[in-house]
Amino acid sequence: MTYRAANGRYETMQYRHAGRSGLKLPIISLGLWQNFGGARDYPSAFEMLGAAFDAGITHFDLANNYGPPPGSAEELFGQVLARDFKPYRDELIVSSKAGYSMWEGPYGEWGSRKNLIASADQSLKRLGLDYVDIFYSHRFDPATPLEETMGALATLVAQGKTLYVGISNYPEAETRQAHAILKSLGVPCILHQPSYSILNRWIEDDKTVDACGELGIGMIAFSPLAQGVLSGKYNTGDTAGARGTSNNPFLKADNIKPETLEAVGKLAAIAKSRGQSLPQMALAWVLRRPEMTSALIGIRTPAQLHDNLGALNNLDFADEEIVAINAATTTGMVPSHPRWW
Repeated sequence: MTYRAANGRYETMQYRHAGRSGLKLPIISLGLWQNFGGARDYPSAFEMLGAAFDAGITHFDLANNYGPPPGSAEELFGQVLARDFKPYRDELIVSSKAGYSMWEGPYGEWGSRKNLIASADQSLKRLGLDYVDIFYSHRFDPATPLEETMGALATLVAQGKTLYVGISNYPEAETRQAHAILKSLGVPCILHQPSYSILNRWIEDDKTVDACGELGIGMIAFSPLAQGVLSGKYNTGDTAGARGTSNNPFLKADNIKPETLEAVGKLAAIAKSRGQSLPQMALAWVLRRPEMTSALIGIRTPAQLHDNLGALNNLDFADEEIVAINAATTTGMVPSHPRWW
């Protein structure tokens, strides 16, 4: 059966500009980091991707190494683009990145011109596209001149391989430098993609969020649920399929501190008083800041998607709720560093 997107799909989603650019993103975007790899079959992948688009989620975020195995998320999404999303290409924002380890040898990671341009070409091939809408430098490379990394991004724009460029996981000082270099090349940096959640506030601690607000760079948060810790599942013990019980190198259930679980319990009570699930409140908390364009969700099931979308129903916080949230997380924060995730 040929897929036809739902009528009225733009009626309930909210959209925000990416910094000072003309590009708008849905305030909830779908990331394909760890749930759309080689173990995911086409029918179940499209069930979630189609449901997301039907709900007004137009932005699908990828990277060269997303899977597992690396590259498989782009390949799977490329199949969806070819088979079901093709008529809607101009309604979609497709993003990808390069910078983390992708292939063997000295050119398969970091921020060299060699890596970024080769990786972009490979991503386009896997996706079956002539261009992506946004291409990011996935992490700051201390061993490569930032002029080279940003110059490669500018070249990708000039070549028509991406419409916009951004950075991810860049600390405050390097964010300012990257913005200045791109501006000198006539290419705006429209987005910064950091990890950010109630339990992980490094962009506040090192003033990256303030720099982005000052410079007109939009922000899109990944891991707004702290790799699922803010789902509350690790408090209940219902962790079937959870990332912390898999081979996920970024989170192990046994390593979650008791103080963090205690904080999550307190946060769940605050969410309940707001008439929200904990994931809904966690997403709303990230989106409360004016610098934040969107929050990236990662889902395993359609039920998770629909629960996350419920955040749209209550995005406002009373001052006393913010005070209570801060008090609940005093001793439960996860490691706070741009390169932690």
